[in-house]
Amino acid sequence: MKKWFLLLAAAAALTLTSCGISAFDDPDAGIDGPYGHLPRMELVAADTAGKGSAGQLFGELVSAKTAEITQGRLTIDYHPNGDLGGDADLLRQVQCGGIDIVVCQTAPVASFIPEMAVFDLPMVFSRYDGDTIDRVLNDHQSQFFIQLSQAYERRDLHLLGFLQNATYRLTTANKPLNTLEDYKNLQIRTMENSNHMNFWSAIGANPTPLAFSELYFSLSSGAIDAQENAADSCVGINLQEVQKYLACTNHILYANQIAISKASFDELPAEYQEALSQAVAEALAEMRPKLAQLDADNKKFMTDYGMTMIEYDSSFFQEILELDTVKSLYDRIDGDVNGLGTTLRQSLEDAAA
Repeated sequence: MKKWFLLLAAAAALTLTSCGISAFDDPDAGIDGPYGHLPRMELVAADTAGKGSAGQLFGELVSAKTAEITQGRLTIDYHPNGDLGGDADLLRQVQCGGIDIVVCQTAPVASFIPEMAVFDLPMVFSRYDGDTIDRVLNDHQSQFFIQLSQAYERRDLHLLGFLQNATYRLTTANKPLNTLEDYKNLQIRTMENSNHMNFWSAIGANPTPLAFSELYFSLSSGAIDAQENAADSCVGINLQEVQKYLACTNHILYANQIAISKASFDELPAEYQEALSQAVAEALAEMRPKLAQLDADNKKFMTDYGMTMIEYDSSFFQEILELDTVKSLYDRIDGDVNGLGTTLRQSLEDAAA
């Protein structure tokens, strides 16, 4: 919930709006600086990212930059690591006004914004570098960004941006996965996401949804053969202790989105809207190299521990994308997202040209 604060000890006249927002007179109004004429305001933000993960570092950097840009007049009370609930809880709270900002990966958002299932298109980003992808996801003139932003607005959210740098969800296993044939009948743990599961089925594997908390034991006991996750998540629960191979399948882009309640954003003075957007842009620029380094460091950590890393050339991805089962999945997802998949693919091609 957005709060307006006096940061002095003096009492003030309190007015409650119908939305439950508290507003105070501000004796500092009119002080020097471009934001001095504006009231002090505070936004509440949260994530569920693990400590030290890219999502958490990004959200806290946005908070710090917002305060710095506005000289402390617009601040963000940031709650990391699931302090305020899981991804679905946070998204619901943002929609209903309980909190203002949410940072999370793309997959959970699809339950609230169906068009976000466009990120489930398997390997759609795998041929592109981080700069090319960034021009599509964060350029406000990109047709993809425009259409997706409109989908956010229809669900009472305002899209601020995406953190990515062409890092991906990877596959770990206890057998070598050198060719597409090696994935046949592979018992692999996935998130409980029908598009993700359908992809693994489409290439002949046996996807099994399983709680993340049960993953380490299930792999160590041999109940499942493999799993897929970003490199930092793999290291975070020490999967290098129970897995032998690290396959760079690059099947899903590892990206975090940041969004604000549309009502909260609309209520901000225009100067604060611009400051928040500037803070996000600066945090994205600063975090992108760190995201790539974090990915590289975690891969090195796993291989130094003893895992064998398997990398693929473009023919591997092309072979998968030419499967009739995968083409059918592309068509179904594109229909589910009202053609946004076609827009994404064309936008990526245009950006790479």
